[in-house]
Amino acid sequence: MLFHREEEKTTDAVPTKGTGFDYLSANDIYFDSACQSLRPREVMAAMSDYYTKYNSCGERVKYKWGLEVDKHVDETREELLKLLKCSPKKYFASFTQNTTYGLNLILSQLKPDGIEHVVTSDIEHNSVFLSTLSLAKRLNVPRTVLTRNDDGSVNTDEIPANSVVVLNAVSNIDGRQLKDINNVAGAVHRSSGIFIIDAAQAMAYYHSLVAGVDFDALCLSSHKMYGPSLGAMVVKKSLLDRMNLTFLGGGMVDDVQKDSYILSAKNEEHIHTALEPGLQPYAEIIGLGAAIKWMKKAEKDNHILDYSRQLIDFLRNGEGFHVLNHENTTTIAFYNDKFDAHLLAEALSDAGIMTRSGHFCAHYYLAHVKKYPPLVRLSLGLHNRQSDINKFIEVMEKVAG
Repeated sequence: MLFHREEEKTTDAVPTKGTGFDYLSANDIYFDSACQSLRPREVMAAMSDYYTKYNSCGERVKYKWGLEVDKHVDETREELLKLLKCSPKKYFASFTQNTTYGLNLILSQLKPDGIEHVVTSDIEHNSVFLSTLSLAKRLNVPRTVLTRNDDGSVNTDEIPANSVVVLNAVSNIDGRQLKDINNVAGAVHRSSGIFIIDAAQAMAYYHSLVAGVDFDALCLSSHKMYGPSLGAMVVKKSLLDRMNLTFLGGGMVDDVQKDSYILSAKNEEHIHTALEPGLQPYAEIIGLGAAIKWMKKAEKDNHILDYSRQLIDFLRNGEGFHVLNHENTTTIAFYNDKFDAHLLAEALSDAGIMTRSGHFCAHYYLAHVKKYPPLVRLSLGLHNRQSDINKFIEVMEKVAG
């Protein structure tokens, strides 16, 4: 037998019905929340209200529908800043497509003045790895790739002065956390650097890790925190002084003449427009606001780490299975000496269990540093229940037993 079963572990859980996921079939088991989380009905309802009750442009009109849009969009900005414990006197929130787009939007507009180095780490998602590579090439400065420790920390003495440092708060590979994140922020700023956080994997379950951190910018994806497909950036107002805004368009200006323009962002009330060219996805922004409110309530009564512990223990007892996790997290990566990861994922899919297989957009670390074969990733969400865990264990015993 590939698996040795320990004493059965069970965890009582709130039924799916009434939690926002009552539309799910018991036969559909979704373990790919690190890619995008499922959406509770409350989020869909908020977006539907926009489309059916006040479908209008924001910050451009004076009629009733538009004013309603402005109210809800402002509420989402406030909810986001509040969640991250960021003072509105010091930070602003802008919206974009996703984390990748947000990182590139910021990094591509940084002025070269005072930047002598670019720093990232080996376990970064391609969104960070590639955008920092592009920045270093554009500015013609060295780029350092730090080795993250098993606990997710970095050695801050390896960060050169005057660096742009971009690191994930939580890894999409195995959920590793940047536990010394406040030390990193302090070290970067003491040496006149810029600290940017990829918080895509942090916001759903680990937002307390990044809340209150002295970052210069933080990028996130709403679709990984129970909201619609949308990105957001929380940016320190002073960072705009180190940016040359070249990505321009409608909604960003108060006036335009033949060879000049006046940015709306010069007005403190509209500073967010500095990073919001063009018409915004208002339904999605409103949906994110609803997601944050829903998430705050749902996370108070969940068993997600109990479930992940059961899965990790089960896999570690399996013959030939290698679990990458050093700690219990909501994201679990593993491979087997005998079975191809893609074939395992297909076999699980045939049983209604949806997982991710491959190198998870972290090619440098997984394929070239560690030289791992393709992996299977299980990433849990607040929709998962004990029955999902039991079914995975049952199917895996049949498939690989």
